Amino acid sequence: MLDERGTLMSRTSTAVTTVHDRETLSTGESTNHRRLRSGEWWRELPVYRDVDEDTFLSHRWQNKNSVKSVDDLKSAVGDLVGPEFIADVRDGIDRAPMSVRITPYLVSLIDWQSPIDDPIRRQFLPLGSTAEPDHPRLTLDSLAEQADSPVPGLTRRYPDKALFVALDTCPVYCRFCTRSYSVGLDTSSVDKVALRPNPKRWKTMFDYVASEPELEDIVISGGDVANLGAKWIREIGMRLLAIPHIRRIRYATKAVAIVPQKILTDEDWLDALTEVADFGRKNGKQVALHTHFNSAHEITDHSERAVRRLFERGIPVRNQAVLQRGVNDTEETMIGLVKRLSWINVQPYYVYMHDLVAGVEELRTTVATGIELEKAVRGVTAGFNTPTFVVDAPGGGGKRDIHSYEHYNRDSGLSVFTAPSVKPGEHFIYADPLSRLDPENRAQWNDEVGQRRLVRRALEAARG
Repeated sequence: MLDERGTLMSRTSTAVTTVHDRETLSTGESTNHRRLRSGEWWRELPVYRDVDEDTFLSHRWQNKNSVKSVDDLKSAVGDLVGPEFIADVRDGIDRAPMSVRITPYLVSLIDWQSPIDDPIRRQFLPLGSTAEPDHPRLTLDSLAEQADSPVPGLTRRYPDKALFVALDTCPVYCRFCTRSYSVGLDTSSVDKVALRPNPKRWKTMFDYVASEPELEDIVISGGDVANLGAKWIREIGMRLLAIPHIRRIRYATKAVAIVPQKILTDEDWLDALTEVADFGRKNGKQVALHTHFNSAHEITDHSERAVRRLFERGIPVRNQAVLQRGVNDTEETMIGLVKRLSWINVQPYYVYMHDLVAGVEELRTTVATGIELEKAVRGVTAGFNTPTFVVDAPGGGGKRDIHSYEHYNRDSGLSVFTAPSVKPGEHFIYADPLSRLDPENRAQWNDEVGQRRLVRRALEAARG
């Protein structure tokens, strides 16, 4: 096990769960966000009943035993769910643009007494029965990342910032991934654009960054940098920091949320990250880690211990959540997430409106919902721990404050944004999910003529 500083210790106890955060979060007490799930809760699942803490904390064991198929899921949950649920998952996977991969850690956090409504299940395991038709405005690469890439794998949308896509795999695959055009294995519906970890491809990206003196900020992402070896974490970071005009780099990894064991037990990887951060600090440059919690139920004592190790090494951690229906789209769930993140020293940085991603329409909600949630969150904690709610404008407009639309019609579900510093003169349209519209307005989206009419009216209203 780990002591309070995150150091590995031996353990002989076989106690199961000592704290159930699902119970505490619903009581309304103002300090419930401090009570994190702890103990050996994973033993409640028959498949993990004999897994001791030292084994469960191994990032290699987590990776080796990840659920990657319906058969794996059946083996993991046994008789906790019936054949109808398994068939429903199989149907969902057959339709999905993302392949399935879930760590035992996440599997153990799902409420298998009520999996349909569980916020973690909703993010990682599709169900055919809950699927909604994709919105007509949806495209596979809705943010136009490939169109905004001067070299393969490097997206540049802002004058001083670029996205360095180092690889195309992750420890876990999120259903809602905006990079489903590339990330993960090919599926029955999508042949992925390959962005493998390749030093030759990276050299082209380094050369471009070095040739553009306006660039100051690089996000190293993927995929997930948790799947990069320590050698590459070090090399990519050092190469970027060695470029004189680069002042800030950020490593993007969901590991803190979905496999905190990576931070707790992969010493080489953590040491490499620390080395880069120390080098940056000594040279007046910022190195941070950006992670991705969406629900307070994902934050356990393992999460806290992982963040503490990063905190002790001087590595700031910021969170980028995605607003999702049935996950964090109520005042209670969003405030619970923000306050629990703040408690473990993760800065709630952004809350994104869900991108127009294929196959996950039932997870999207409305801009109006995002606006109301922002109002509810503001004031419950310190300003620097209050996330900015944003729309990542479809078509490559970049992140826009959710309140900054030029026009928003709640009946048609269309909001129109501009991005003067990114693509001046252009308009970018975000669409609420059709299921959130009333039947009369929903019907207008049934044919191309109606769709063009709605878009034209929205653009005319935005232009005044």
